[in-house]
Amino acid sequence: MSKNADLQNRKNAITPRGVGVMCDFYAERAENAELWDVEGRRFIDFAAGIAVCNTGHRHPKIVAAIKAQLDHFTHTAYQIVPYESYVSLAEKVAQRAPGSFAKKAAFFTTGAEAVENAVKIARAHTGRPGVIAFAGGFHGRTLMGMALTGKVAPYKLAFGPFPADVYHAPYPNSVHGISTADSLKHIEMLFKADIDPKRVAAIIFEPVQGEGGFYQAPADFVRGLRKICDTHGILLIADEVQTGFARTGKLFAMEHYDVAPDLMTIAKSLAGGMPLSGVVGRAEVMDAAAPGGLGGTYAGNPLAVASAHAVIEIIEEEKLCERATKLGDKLKARLDALKADVPQIADVRGPGAMNAVEFCKPGTNEADADFTKRVQTAALNRGLLLLVCGVYSNVVRFLFPLTIQDNVFDEALAILEESIKEAVGVPA
Repeated sequence: MSKNADLQNRKNAITPRGVGVMCDFYAERAENAELWDVEGRRFIDFAAGIAVCNTGHRHPKIVAAIKAQLDHFTHTAYQIVPYESYVSLAEKVAQRAPGSFAKKAAFFTTGAEAVENAVKIARAHTGRPGVIAFAGGFHGRTLMGMALTGKVAPYKLAFGPFPADVYHAPYPNSVHGISTADSLKHIEMLFKADIDPKRVAAIIFEPVQGEGGFYQAPADFVRGLRKICDTHGILLIADEVQTGFARTGKLFAMEHYDVAPDLMTIAKSLAGGMPLSGVVGRAEVMDAAAPGGLGGTYAGNPLAVASAHAVIEIIEEEKLCERATKLGDKLKARLDALKADVPQIADVRGPGAMNAVEFCKPGTNEADADFTKRVQTAALNRGLLLLVCGVYSNVVRFLFPLTIQDNVFDEALAILEESIKEAVGVPA
């Protein structure tokens, strides 16, 4: 029996099926955009730990920063004995976050934890309970995270009831015929049919939906949300857990718009593979919670904070925002060139390197999940890791490290093209 097969048997015997695992092989080592399994097979990583490794696997600066912190201490609990690196990271994040107003930042451990705390802060500041989110959105697997998430399977199945006073509106989606006007009108209908706007604490949205299919929020939609919030005293929360840290061609996706959120959640690539998340926003809003109301035992772990400092340096020194746009444009051009031979390609999209290709049955906007799965499987067989997303599982999303070497990126694009052609029956 191979090492992978043995590990798979052990995994199935001891871990629950609810922890879904995409691959049946096991990682042994990784470097930048490549990883090798326990049997020595090489894969090009276009998943990057679900957008966690924008700076690649084991970037030398990150490794050095973590090693240096290990020589000092690994944990004190910031709420017991604080440390300067947390404070200086908060300063850096607040300085770089969108919005020309005073800001403060707090750190936590996971993206879901950041979302939970953003809702807590919004409720504390406004004295209101309600939250509006969007269909297709993903905000985590905790109870409030699931309540906000706009996708039932697999995230909500059998886990209810969920927290009350959470409402959903459709997210703009030109591929499937949902306009900005449709979305904003639905919010106004919520105010008529379901909740008084004076009871709404916040509207939370992803500037580019992640799990929902990599749909980017139109500029007029974001301006419309800002106007609704300003009219009714509601806070606007941008969930940048997946969109942050150069992925969209800007440090934060909200920089693509001419309005700013009141609060923003961050995680994933913030610390380059170490568990760290945060909430950053208006100083007076962030101060709403009473002392002791925010935090956590591992919140702002010093090793993760050290890694985050290195991540910010890498993004700026290696100009990863510009590189994200360059790589994303190259990928989209390659996919656009396939449209003539691949009628299943319904849309190629995404800012910077937060890109996706959506597959539908030819001549329709009916999702083709089977075709999408064939593309993913064919790519994996060739050594390329791809992630599928979307409410109908018909979107391939691309989350390669922004530090990927040019020759490895070109190799991956060739594999991708071969895999799509295999799926459609065109000779590779």
